[in-house]
Amino acid sequence: MNHRRQAVRGLAAALAALVALTAAGCSSKAKTGDGEQTGAGGVRTGEGVTDKTIALGALTDMTGVYATLGKSVTQAQQLYVKQVNAAGGICGRQLELTVRDHGYDPQKALAAYTELEPKVVGYAQFIGSPFVAAVKQRVDAQDKGLVLPQAWSASLLGSPYIRVLGATYDVETINAVDFLLTEKGLKAGDKLGHVYFEGDYGENALKGSKHAAEKAGLTVVEQKIKPTDNDMSAQVAALKQAGVKAVVVSAGPRQAASLVGVAAATGLRVPVVGNNSAFAPQLLGTQAGPALEKMYWFASPSLPVGADTPVAKKLVADYRAAYPGEALDNGIVAGWTAASVFGEALKKACAAKDLTREGVGKALLTLTAHDAGFGMTHDLGDPKAPSSRESVIVQPDKSVPGGMRTVRQPFVSDTAKTYTP
Repeated sequence: MNHRRQAVRGLAAALAALVALTAAGCSSKAKTGDGEQTGAGGVRTGEGVTDKTIALGALTDMTGVYATLGKSVTQAQQLYVKQVNAAGGICGRQLELTVRDHGYDPQKALAAYTELEPKVVGYAQFIGSPFVAAVKQRVDAQDKGLVLPQAWSASLLGSPYIRVLGATYDVETINAVDFLLTEKGLKAGDKLGHVYFEGDYGENALKGSKHAAEKAGLTVVEQKIKPTDNDMSAQVAALKQAGVKAVVVSAGPRQAASLVGVAAATGLRVPVVGNNSAFAPQLLGTQAGPALEKMYWFASPSLPVGADTPVAKKLVADYRAAYPGEALDNGIVAGWTAASVFGEALKKACAAKDLTREGVGKALLTLTAHDAGFGMTHDLGDPKAPSSRESVIVQPDKSVPGGMRTVRQPFVSDTAKTYTP
């Protein structure tokens, strides 16, 4: 365990050093205000906004641990931009989305952020809780561009500019454990396994499982892994020996598939529930597919892409037309939701005649009941709170569009209601 703690400390130190380096060439004063002017329609503008365009950034992962998620998030956002522009744009301006693939590499992520920072009003996508957390101080102190990440760590709360859409990982995990307790036979006195990524995402989820376990009289058996660990055989063996009755996995889709597949093959037939980013429907075509359909569930901050809602049905039809042959997954929902929230903030900022970064940030605070069309209402009025505490429990099912079906509608467990992220 010591070498893993050293690895975490090493990653944190490397991220801190990279942030310092990327900020070194920047002015120490807040950028908002520099270069501001009054543009077309009497609207104040700043970085990333001209009389004709509004530039947004997307820092994604198309080649790393979340490659499938990154691709679908990005394509959904490109579709949103295309449709908005076809309808006349926002505030008389066309949206531009500049995409950079960081491959879930900290150096690439921070370099891409630094490159795009002077060119965009904000980011409709930033995958990777550790990387978002690494730039948080810089964003708050000087850059002040709105960031809507595909990351749900509670460490991101409190920033006026980095806003979490949906339940944070700790709250989501508390809801997931409630599902195990109420519907999958987990009970007081049982052992609950938890396999989690080292770093921001996994360790925030672990806080949730430990809190839920304390309230329910469970014992958590921890298994920390790295994003580069793809074979979960050792972790399954340890959990089986410990006698766990259920498992939570806070990792990537590959790790979840390996965990479930190995567990099924070695006789650890217990329910496994993951966080929202621990599944991709493409996994149903692998050897682990049958086991995933039988013994795996995951919590989600929205209804799945194949939900029976007007917005979901239209999005699926439009996405299939734009990207024929591409798989449907919940990255599409996450990408579309973030883009639509950013779009609504831009519209509110335009109405207030202030498309500066500060103006867009203030406009976001007015979205206290935003319905993206996927079962959740988002309250973005308080930067210290996630936009929702609700979770949906989803089960892999290859017979359903998107490979996922809802088994528990949006809910907040009693334990999650009183928990402070």
